[in-house]
Amino acid sequence: MDIAEISDRLEIAEVLTRYTRAVDEHAWDRLDQVFTADAVIDYTASGGVHDAFPTVKAWLAEVLPMFFRRTMHMLGQIEITWTDAERSAADVVAYFDNPMTLDDGSGGTKVAHFGGFYRHAMVRTPEGWRSRRLVEDIVWKRGL
Repeated sequence: MDIAEISDRLEIAEVLTRYTRAVDEHAWDRLDQVFTADAVIDYTASGGVHDAFPTVKAWLAEVLPMFFRRTMHMLGQIEITWTDAERSAADVVAYFDNPMTLDDGSGGTKVAHFGGFYRHAMVRTPEGWRSRRLVEDIVWKRGL
């Protein structure tokens, strides 16, 4: 692995972190530094939408705060597989664990947990690495 590949891998990992922090902090405009304008996002495994990035961004901003007071993603085991010889595109899989708080129906709070894989198709753009496709793959959930 040369220094350029190490740099690409670190930059891709940073995009993943940027994604989870934007969602956790409800900083929806920061998702513009995660996804390409034409990206497609699939949240159907968790009961969400499957649509183009602008539609999903608006959906997240409207729906996520209605159900979940706080979320706190943790990522691990990031696998990056280059999909072209120029190393300008990659399939990226990251494990995630995401505890989320929600109203328990009696004025208190309960914790729900989702775990699974984020599957991104990443591309190098003039602005840096971006995701052109995200598929959320739920492996387990509890507390719902």
